[in-house]
Amino acid sequence: MKERINSLFRGNTNKILIQIFRYTFVGGFAFLVDFGLLFLLAEVFGIHYILSATLSFVVGLVVNYIISINWVFSSSKGSNRKIEFVCFGLIGIFGLGLNDFFMWIFTEEIGVYYLVSKIITSVLVYLWNFFARRYILFNSKNDDYDKKTIG
Repeated sequence: MKERINSLFRGNTNKILIQIFRYTFVGGFAFLVDFGLLFLLAEVFGIHYILSATLSFVVGLVVNYIISINWVFSSSKGSNRKIEFVCFGLIGIFGLGLNDFFMWIFTEEIGVYYLVSKIITSVLVYLWNFFARRYILFNSKNDDYDKKTIG
C-alpha cells in the first residue's frame, strides 16, 4: 500500500491516472496563484476583471509549466525546452482564450459574479489544458490503461 501511495507522488510516470492525480495538484496550486492574483489586481488595484484574468492566467501558466515538467509529465516529444515551453504556451494561449471567453459569458451574459465565473471557467480550462498537453506535447505512447495504472 505504501508503495502505491509513493508512486502517486514520486518518480516519473506515463500512467494517465497518476498524471491526472498530479496535474490536479499542480493545477490546484496554479489556480490559487491565478485566482489570488486576479483578486489582487481587480479588487486592490482596480484593474478590469478581464485584463486581471488575463495577467493572472499567464502567471498561473508559468507556475503550471515549471511544476508540470518536473513532476507530472516525465517524457516530452521534443528535446528542446524552449520549443517545449512555446508549445506549452500555445496550448495555454488557447486556454487563455477559453478563460477570457467563458469569464465574459458567465459574468456579462449570465450575470455570475466574476470570481465565481473564474472557478467555473477554471474547471473547463483545466480539462482542455491537461488533455491537450498530454496528447499533443508530452509522450503518451507508453500509457497503461489496465489494472496496473495506479501501481
